[in-house]
Amino acid sequence: MRDLWDSFSGTTQDALFLAALLLPIVVISVALFRGFAAHQLIRAMLWRFRWANITFVALIAVSVGMGIGLIAQERGLRQGTARAADKFELLITAPGSEMTMMLAAVYLQPSDVPLLNGFVYDEIDSHELVEIAAPLAFGDSYRESPVVGTTADFATYLSDGAIEGRIWRNSMEAIAGGASDLEIGDVFTPSHGVGDAVEHGAHEEEFTVVGRMARTGTPWDRSILVPVEAVWEVHGLANGHAPERSDQLGPPFDPEFFPGTPAIIVKAEQLWANYALRSEFNRDAQTMAFFPGAVLSELYRVMGDVRQAMSLMSVVTQALVAASVLLALFILSRLFARQMALLRALGAPNRFLMAVMWGYCATLLAAGTVLGLGVGVGAAAILSRILTARTDIVIRATIGWSELHLAAGFASLALILALLPAVAVLKQSTVNNLRA
Repeated sequence: MRDLWDSFSGTTQDALFLAALLLPIVVISVALFRGFAAHQLIRAMLWRFRWANITFVALIAVSVGMGIGLIAQERGLRQGTARAADKFELLITAPGSEMTMMLAAVYLQPSDVPLLNGFVYDEIDSHELVEIAAPLAFGDSYRESPVVGTTADFATYLSDGAIEGRIWRNSMEAIAGGASDLEIGDVFTPSHGVGDAVEHGAHEEEFTVVGRMARTGTPWDRSILVPVEAVWEVHGLANGHAPERSDQLGPPFDPEFFPGTPAIIVKAEQLWANYALRSEFNRDAQTMAFFPGAVLSELYRVMGDVRQAMSLMSVVTQALVAASVLLALFILSRLFARQMALLRALGAPNRFLMAVMWGYCATLLAAGTVLGLGVGVGAAAILSRILTARTDIVIRATIGWSELHLAAGFASLALILALLPAVAVLKQSTVNNLRA
């Protein structure tokens, strides 16, 4: 049986699991409504207490929607951060925290990290398996945009060549990210520092924007890329080249005039070569080579535990809401006591009475669950906008199989419990209810 299940595709497995969750609802519906036409009476009950019914539906929708929205948002965050790291196959840095270096290089989070010298860079750049070895230089910003020094090859690689305008031709030209405030032709003066540590007026050099990258959906969209030589020069350092080649931009750099870089982004000629390069340059005393994707996997493992906790909290919350609604339905069933007693006096069978009461409860619960899916979509969209604005990582949270399974499981459990008010109707005294 296990082999048969494993032979199905993931989509088929998800669909079958969803069908299994909904099966109890179908079974109960067929068992209660077979041979009866109770829908008109149920409709009348819904209309008679429409405002109370709307309140119950709204309560269920909010409960289901918030749980679904949070779970969908967690998956969207994982996918967004993974897309942001796609261009960063291998990072080589000084020994330290992989998480700190990944946040600094991939997500442009300000960090105080050690530097790699020119001899290490030269060894990496001249390696036969390396296609691109891009040094990074941080420390400056313009308004809300970090100014990052790098090479023209990396700028082209990062944007897949989608650059409006052109690549820089001298050290005082820049390329703006797709989400920055700068346009081609703008002139700006960077400030020293990033975020709260900005020192306005620390620099006097002016850069001219000659290109603008298309949006990549990563924090680099708000960055401003300049030649790495420019960042070194404005801080009073050598520009990476010997005096007789001081006008050169990009590699090869002269190791003796290389001020240092916190991270080198490496693109290998072949995918398999990344593993060879990581092994070769993962030296405890000198360099640290790692895959940002592997670091993210560890982070996702922790987030997976958070997801499980969030799912459990969502289920508990929905169970409490369902219990509250069922209690309210027990109370509402007393309002229908006289009508149920009259139907019993007229000879209506017990199964018909159960069908009417369960159908009434089931309509409220099913409507709240379906509406909750819509609330979940809206909540996920709002959270995605907020997180995208805060992190500059494009996050798209959509409703998937996990959320459908959660909603179906809640609906199935709630509708099974809805049999309790239906059974309670049968235990009420017909005579006393008619006299009432």
